[in-house]
Amino acid sequence: MLRFRLRELIADLQFREDRRVTLDEIAESTGIHRTTLSKIQNVKGYNTTTDVLNKLCDFFDCQIGDLVQRVSDEGEQTGGQRTNATPDTRSRKA
Repeated sequence: MLRFRLRELIADLQFREDRRVTLDEIAESTGIHRTTLSKIQNVKGYNTTTDVLNKLCDFFDCQIGDLVQRVSDEGEQTGGQRTNATPDTRSRKA
């Protein structure tokens, strides 16, 4: 599952600029509907478009990996690494 780090990016921007940043401000600046921003921020597993992700990356001046994080269904962070259901047997000695 993908987890959006919108809340964290807003908090970082607020800290850097020492001011409050609202979803309304982001919506006005990016053209993304405020409801869409709210869903990205609050709805677990929300599905959005790459256009929206690109606009958010432009607004926050960040890379996609700063905005989106892959987590397992159990909530464990995978850090973008692929996980295998079966162990790697290539390094085992017979």
